[in-house]
Amino acid sequence: QVQLVDFGGGLAQPGGSLRLSCVASGSVSSFRVMAWYRQAPGQQRELVATIDGGGTTNYADSVKGRFTISKDNAKNTMSLHMSSLKPEDTAVYYCNGRPWLGSSVYWGQGTQVTVSS
Repeated sequence: QVQLVDFGGGLAQPGGSLRLSCVASGSVSSFRVMAWYRQAPGQQRELVATIDGGGTTNYADSVKGRFTISKDNAKNTMSLHMSSLKPEDTAVYYCNGRPWLGSSVYWGQGTQVTVSS
């Protein structure tokens, strides 16, 4: 049973930085694509960034140039470095993984990010 555990959220000031991490119980290289989603109160969950098995990344327009997604196969970890944070980045952030084989989708439990002065 694959498990994803995400952590690293917290309180940051506008313009500040945070780094989120997602640790997989297995190998992150077993995932065809991994991603970060976020969900703000009263809003639908939205895609923030993706990274595929080859390391290709994509970002939502709202975070492009400010957030960087990466993964470390040796540490079975995917990360999201967030900089120039804005109050509208406040949300619960979830890591997500889709394996090469099968149709299962795995989620982390979520980590709260709050951007406020």
